[in-house]
Amino acid sequence: MVISGHDDASLAKAVAVLQAGGLIGLPTETVYGLAADACSAQAVAKIFAAKGRPSDHPLIVHLHGAEQARQFAHSIPAFAERLMQAFWPGTLTLILPRLPGIAAASAGGQDSVGLRCPTHPVANALLKACAYAGIQGLAAPSANLFGRVSPTTAAHVQSEFGDDLLVLDGGACAVGIESTIVDCTRGQPVLLRPGILTRAEIEHACGQLVRDAADLAQPAPRASGTLESHYAPNAPVRLMNAKMLQTALDLLDTDATAVGVWSRTALRSRSTQLNMRRMPDDALAAANQLFGVLRGFDDQGCKLIWVELPPDTPEWEGVRDRLQRASV
Repeated sequence: MVISGHDDASLAKAVAVLQAGGLIGLPTETVYGLAADACSAQAVAKIFAAKGRPSDHPLIVHLHGAEQARQFAHSIPAFAERLMQAFWPGTLTLILPRLPGIAAASAGGQDSVGLRCPTHPVANALLKACAYAGIQGLAAPSANLFGRVSPTTAAHVQSEFGDDLLVLDGGACAVGIESTIVDCTRGQPVLLRPGILTRAEIEHACGQLVRDAADLAQPAPRASGTLESHYAPNAPVRLMNAKMLQTALDLLDTDATAVGVWSRTALRSRSTQLNMRRMPDDALAAANQLFGVLRGFDDQGCKLIWVELPPDTPEWEGVRDRLQRASV
């Protein structure tokens, strides 16, 4: 059931469901989440079951303010504090050492935990109401079946889980791809998942070089959305540069299989089965559209999805990451 997230009665209803150990659909500025009480192992187990997600694949805990972080983390490095000051509330998730006995199920059994403070007004209002009711944080992975395209509208969530799930409608997500994840458990910031924040912005805020997990000998903590294959629509996704994409289109017959094409370059084809969408030249606008475009191609019955490779520049890193995982 989809209800407005902008009135007190809706928030009270959602809090009651969460207090009873249930799940709700929650809007954030990144994507919609499937939320439960982060400190209830029974409630968190329902998230894993509903999504078909392995229980050792950790969830991100959402907080209404940075002051709540110490209820989940036993220590916060100085550079992580600086990142909180710069980007919370916002699209940054920090992996921090977890307090023993707290949110173990949400953390996938690890001794670290991912924390984020969203900016979305509905999410923030609900998180404050939850804290007042004794729920200190909400575990909220993307509200879709595991590995599939993330939802950016309440209707997307309803299409995944049906009418039985209470979904707070907060409108279309302003960002459109998931948060940046930075591991803060190894004495230096390590990028585990790119988002709309650039490395330069992160480095400027925390005063340290951002490392890649692959460059370090110590294994990275498991983190949400970092599996090789993820964010995938039903139709296979193939990434190509503009020249390869035009060559592939030239080979299509007029009655070829329905193909969805998302490109920045103007392309031509004689096929009558093409569904062509223009990719924005701006990385933030492309991120906002990405999951909606992939879902739209599925909804329109496309059997193949061809996407022009985004530019290999820092601001496009999050979009490239999602498309590469969707194409595996």
